[in-house]
Amino acid sequence: MERRVYEHKYKLIKGFTQRYNLKKLVYFEISNDILSAIKREKSLKNWHKEWKINLIKSKNPNFKDLSENNYQFPFTDPEINSG
Repeated sequence: MERRVYEHKYKLIKGFTQRYNLKKLVYFEISNDILSAIKREKSLKNWHKEWKINLIKSKNPNFKDLSENNYQFPFTDPEINSG
């Protein structure tokens, strides 16, 4: 996780975050299974923008940069912070 955030913040990987100059981590999910993680990511990519924003707001209503808080949501949620 730390490596991926670093790569995105310093634009080391070409793609969406570099193209749009995105530097904040406002949402993430933890998965123990790479195949289910990939499936979930592909599913989220097909969501409407409003749905994605609502998902983020449900966990991080102020869009805080979670990478500055050791990848913790601004509240305690055992489902998200476990693993």
